[in-house]
Amino acid sequence: MLKQKTLFFILFGLISTSLFSQTADVRVISIDEAISIALENNYSLKQAKNELDLAEDLIFSEKADFLPTVSANMNGSRTTGQQFLFDRFSEGLDPFVDVRSQSISGGMNASINLFNGFNNILTLKSSQSNKESREQQYERAKELVIFNTASRYLQVLLDKELLAIAKQNLETSTAQLDQVQAQVELGARPMVDLFNQEAQVANDELVLTQRENTLALNSLLLIRQLEIDPLGAYDFVVPDLTLNDLPWMDVNLRSLIDEALTTRSDILSAEASITSLRYQMQVTKNSLLPTLRGSAGVSSRYSDQYSIGGAEVSFSDQFFDQQVNRSLGLSFNVSLFNNWNRMYSIQSSQVQLKNAELNLDNSKMQVIQEVSQAYNDYSSYVKQLEASEKSLIASERAFQTQQERYNLGASTLIELTQAQSSFVSAQSNYTQAMYNLIFQEKLLDFYLGKLKGDNIF
Repeated sequence: MLKQKTLFFILFGLISTSLFSQTADVRVISIDEAISIALENNYSLKQAKNELDLAEDLIFSEKADFLPTVSANMNGSRTTGQQFLFDRFSEGLDPFVDVRSQSISGGMNASINLFNGFNNILTLKSSQSNKESREQQYERAKELVIFNTASRYLQVLLDKELLAIAKQNLETSTAQLDQVQAQVELGARPMVDLFNQEAQVANDELVLTQRENTLALNSLLLIRQLEIDPLGAYDFVVPDLTLNDLPWMDVNLRSLIDEALTTRSDILSAEASITSLRYQMQVTKNSLLPTLRGSAGVSSRYSDQYSIGGAEVSFSDQFFDQQVNRSLGLSFNVSLFNNWNRMYSIQSSQVQLKNAELNLDNSKMQVIQEVSQAYNDYSSYVKQLEASEKSLIASERAFQTQQERYNLGASTLIELTQAQSSFVSAQSNYTQAMYNLIFQEKLLDFYLGKLKGDNIF
């Protein structure tokens, strides 16, 4: 177990070093580029596209069912054996002789459905609805890829901001350590202040290391989301993040829910799938109706044993004239009993339709829950951002005041350290609140079905 942990940390360190090494091969990726890369590489999206292409091919096949079916055949044979010849028998000769014969036959047939319960029309409409369902599934898959990519990207940006805060805090603690050390050497401060500040610097170094590891891990998760080389070096650009407008604060929750129920791709996909199942159920019901089919055919044959008045007939005269047969036909079929299979098929299609309708109702309830929760969380994050901003301003002033008092000898190192810790905590809380609000905006867009890839930020 210890060896496995050691190997993990060695590999993690190597990957982290590769990620953060500043070389000429570092690839700079913006949020828009990251989304484009994810949309191009995501395997789930490719699978959804394949399903959509297959649905389009099925429509073409259903349209072709309106055309007649045409088949052609050609056969050739050679036979050897005894045959009874009456002429030889009447002449008193042995009537059984060995005969070798050759024959060729061929034909072409065509048939077309004249009536089959309108199943061709219903099946085509079912396939068209199925294609619409696949299109909406593909759109929802794209939205999911965009949302996951944006979420991973936001997490990396937050980690970079927290890492910058940790670096700044360490620089402040280190500078404070130099100041305390100089004061201790002059006898202006007790030795315990030096020890306390050294402990503070060590703790800030630990926090910095933790922030670096968190950034490295979340960068790997983002790279995995993009499905690019995990051993490459990348730099993810911080976009212009503004929170001047809060788009959802004055919007009625009921209107958001209604919008989601009418625009979300997964809901539209489920509705189209139900329409397809209704057509399929009608097809199974129409299987109880009779069918009418028309057919036409032409055939011919040649045999070297064929003769007229004892004279042989040539191949062209036989195959293209004398042995040509033509046919026209109508086939009317009524199935009277099929071991209850058709009734079971009808019942099965009805159950599938009912289950699909139940799934749609459940999906709509899920949408209502998601939008309501996201909207409430959004309102909460707005308030958290406002509170954290006030806390940041107050803690910064408190830290500056304690710094000035400590420099004048009117404050202790413990008071200064506490003020610094409060300021750093307020910085982190404000940064997290800002990114949480931005993430919640994207989450609400996703639940509303509005995350299309344009102007993510």
